Amino acid sequence: MNKTIRQQIFARLQAHNPHPTTELEYDTPFQLLIAVLLSAQATDVGVNKATRVLFQVAPTPDKMYALGVAGLEAYIKTIGLYRTKAKNSIETCRILLAQHGGEVPESREALEALPGVGRKTANVVLNTAFGHPTIAVDTHIFRVSNRTRLAPGKDVREVEDKLLRFVPAEYKQDAHHWLILHGRYVCKARKPDCERCVIADLCEYPAKPL
Repeated sequence: MNKTIRQQIFARLQAHNPHPTTELEYDTPFQLLIAVLLSAQATDVGVNKATRVLFQVAPTPDKMYALGVAGLEAYIKTIGLYRTKAKNSIETCRILLAQHGGEVPESREALEALPGVGRKTANVVLNTAFGHPTIAVDTHIFRVSNRTRLAPGKDVREVEDKLLRFVPAEYKQDAHHWLILHGRYVCKARKPDCERCVIADLCEYPAKPL
């Protein structure tokens, strides 16, 4: 796949969805961070259902920390791995209060030092909360990048590095959201919906029925 085709792919994705964003519901960088922590191996729908209630009671690190692990578990028990996520979230609140004045740091190193926060979560927060042109590669983006041959790679880090090199600069800020939404609703795992794909003719997937 060459530079011109990549440019066309993102131009079409932008035309189809000019202002993409996460489907997680949040009002502050802290709430986004917690929502992303909770979303591992869970759906955004399930996380939103829990956080709509949780964030009314504990919208800030100090209020969430006051719940304690058991108190937080009660709000997120419908989410997979909720016990581990509750421990990580409460410890994250403690660190934010003790080391960052209760604010989410705008630094990859500081974010990745928080419990349960890996590179993908840090990239989501940096991109969505702070406007950094990062790309968080999840299963959807990994699949789309390999299937279309936009940025093929054997692991998520290779795909991320290639996307950062290949995505045209003017599209890099929103590339994460375009690709994840495309993978979630169109280029689905079991059966891609090629008939309603806006980039089908540019895609290099050998098995596409077109």
